Amino acid sequence: MTGKHLIPLCAVMLAVVCGCATAQEKASGKAPEKSPSTVADVRDFLKKTHVYYLATVDGDQPRVRPFGTVLLYEGKLYIQTGRKKNVSKQIARNGKVELCAYDGSCWLRLTGTLVDDDRRAPKAAMLEAHPGLKKMYSPDDANTQVLYFKDATAVFNFFGRPPVTVKF
Repeated sequence: MTGKHLIPLCAVMLAVVCGCATAQEKASGKAPEKSPSTVADVRDFLKKTHVYYLATVDGDQPRVRPFGTVLLYEGKLYIQTGRKKNVSKQIARNGKVELCAYDGSCWLRLTGTLVDDDRRAPKAAMLEAHPGLKKMYSPDDANTQVLYFKDATAVFNFFGRPPVTVKF
């Protein structure tokens, strides 16, 4: 294969891997994927990626770390951490956060304010959804913390397609 044929082949392979519609797919009438439109779609995307990166503010320094917990409870999107961790202290000082996740074809940027929910029920629901956490946390300990997003904006960014925004 010559170099002039390799670049178009790579573009087609990238479009297939990334889920982007090529001109041929558009011409064939192939239906595009359903666009995300709800908080449940945001939760599903985060579950699919398994890991997302949460950014907080520590004074004048941004801090980013991997997370994996996500739960839709009472219509709100929750995450979980430990109160003893620096991330918890940073969120207590400034609840404005941003997270980013990538699934191989789309990346999500979610901004909003995290609100502490100290009720037992959402803590128990989070631990049921993520049973591996039960080794370190309990809904009845003083360390387990669940937080939900308030005034959130999720932007799904696709290769070759316009971004999709979901507010909740």
